[in-house]
Amino acid sequence: MEKKKVAVPLVCHGHSRPVVDLFYSPVTPDGYFLISASKDGNPMLRNGETGDWIGTFQGHKGAVWSCCLDTNALHAASGSADFSAKVWDALTGDELHSFEHKHIVRACTFSEDTHLLLTGGVEKILRVYDMNRPDAAPRELDKAPGNVRTVAWLHSDQTILSSCSDMGGVRLWDVRTGKIVQTLETKAPVTSAEVSQDSRFITTADGSSVKFWDANHFGLVKSYDMPCTVESASLEPKSGSKFIVGGEDMWVHLFDFFTGEEITCNKGHHGPVHCVRFAPGGESYASGSEDGTIRIWQLSPPNADDNEVTANGKPTVGVNEVARKIEGFHIPKEEQQPQQTEG
Repeated sequence: MEKKKVAVPLVCHGHSRPVVDLFYSPVTPDGYFLISASKDGNPMLRNGETGDWIGTFQGHKGAVWSCCLDTNALHAASGSADFSAKVWDALTGDELHSFEHKHIVRACTFSEDTHLLLTGGVEKILRVYDMNRPDAAPRELDKAPGNVRTVAWLHSDQTILSSCSDMGGVRLWDVRTGKIVQTLETKAPVTSAEVSQDSRFITTADGSSVKFWDANHFGLVKSYDMPCTVESASLEPKSGSKFIVGGEDMWVHLFDFFTGEEITCNKGHHGPVHCVRFAPGGESYASGSEDGTIRIWQLSPPNADDNEVTANGKPTVGVNEVARKIEGFHIPKEEQQPQQTEG
């Protein structure tokens, strides 16, 4: 009987509390990057390909619920339970701006053109900050119907998506008028909403369901029931033929987009999986869990010829691309580099 191959992920340590959000940058001249948000209050930046730690953004005084990088991976942003959203220099780790809110900030994201930062949270207010005029008062959209859980930009920054933690549905906002123009109906609150890399689909996770919506006409394309309550889902960015799901069962599931059949079930986390995201090239995907670790899984096992592995088991691919970023990052002397392991 042929033994089934078990995927061995790259395990990224460093966070001391649950990992609640992950965000991959697009591919840049320096490679691509992965930022993570954790309840330990310290967002971390990594080489997206190897998982190697680059630096930690220090300054929040509460759990960090959301994180993102801009299109060029030159700036990072984070939303926190300390009632602030912060913008960071992703090359040096320096805090550039701190935008004060009146309650917990649950979500933040940069616009595609990098000039705007969108935030939302328990205040039920969507705010848009102009990165060219960070000292100016933000623009506030009409009040959201509930506590904002997720936010995203669509249609070249002309439309905003938001979901609420206390009610179902994804709301579409016209950026020009600041008003809700349509709602994608779901029975349970949407805990994850992702716009695909080609802007064709919106992927949502609500309750024990994953749905795919047409991002231009907003019709429901596919809906699949999952075996457990899911928190996050992500569509493979190149072919769009697969998607990943993470949730309460502690496993990371890979499914066929067209049939809904499970392809792989990755086991290894020791707590619920709060977030899953595909790398921009679609060759791997990351998961963040209640157990405080990030795991990077290969979509298909790499050939030995493709990835040279050093003696300590770390791939050498992509190391040079981030040399410039690592050299510039201010790392406190007492701060130890988090270890990463395979397995």
